[in-house]
Amino acid sequence: MSQSDYIKDIAKYGLENDYEKLLQALNELIDHSKKTKKINFAIQLQSILRDSIRQQQTSGLSIVGSPKHILKEEDKEMSELILEKLTSDYRLKDLVCTEDVLTELQYFIKEHQSIDVLNKFELPISNKVLFYGPSGCGKTLAAYVLAGELEKLMIVVNLGAIVSSRLGETSKNLAKIFKRAASEKAIIFIDEFDSLGKIRDYNQDHGEMKRVVNTILQLFDYMPKECIVIAATNQINMIDNALCRRFDLVLGLEKPDEKHIRELIDKTLLSTNFAFDNKKTINAIIKKCAGLSYYTIQKTLITAIKRSLFDKIENKSISMQINTQIWKELIDQEQSNISKQI
Repeated sequence: MSQSDYIKDIAKYGLENDYEKLLQALNELIDHSKKTKKINFAIQLQSILRDSIRQQQTSGLSIVGSPKHILKEEDKEMSELILEKLTSDYRLKDLVCTEDVLTELQYFIKEHQSIDVLNKFELPISNKVLFYGPSGCGKTLAAYVLAGELEKLMIVVNLGAIVSSRLGETSKNLAKIFKRAASEKAIIFIDEFDSLGKIRDYNQDHGEMKRVVNTILQLFDYMPKECIVIAATNQINMIDNALCRRFDLVLGLEKPDEKHIRELIDKTLLSTNFAFDNKKTINAIIKKCAGLSYYTIQKTLITAIKRSLFDKIENKSISMQINTQIWKELIDQEQSNISKQI
């Protein structure tokens, strides 16, 4: 059967209210999508199906002394804690990083692709990762890469909604997220992790931050093997030492050196088919990029591509050449901004 045949069956059984056959058709479509390498589509369907089953299971419950709409309110609260649920097309080839970081990520991926073998020998599975380093150096991209390589759903935590001023509410919100991720066998991604896992010696915490850190430690200890948590921070020195020790993999991502700047440029241009109009000046511009993040370098390069294209349109001549002078000026501007901040 083709994908369109499965979709026709799903529509037919849905309109006929034949729930059993509808579920069967959906599961068959999920299996078909996996076999035809449409992994992200299959993961998204699985997530929709699990959410629907979960809602149906709870909708039949009655809460003594409480109206039925409380269940819907709980679902709404849960959705507010999640910034996004997504699948990723990013792979290791999309990440520019040091060989050491790449090797560690490859081994982490192999662990999860070999869970059955490791279980056979009763070996633990690494499932907690902490990325640290300056802004714009690939921490978020690395999380997307792991989600893509492992073909898992990633739940991006809404930090603003998680952290609550009400006593004990932050810990409860975290527990809800971990419970949902466990049922989905998903990845939890928490950016700016230092705002949750601060060192417990701070006087201004009034005990609340200690409770949050203790909750995270407990949640980490009882995480299912198939569930993964990825945290990212710019300030690893602010994170409680006990929390840092709980992570199976702690990787520092750094600003690019000249070699990695060239690699970033090559990968960026590979997907655009643009080329520089003056290749002789590129070496000098790359040296000017020293100290800038991956994000800043790529952002200025893409901006240069767009502005070069605009100039060509105004002159009524479309060209795939990047005005090197425009990129140089953008890099100079970024370096100037850094100098002013210092």
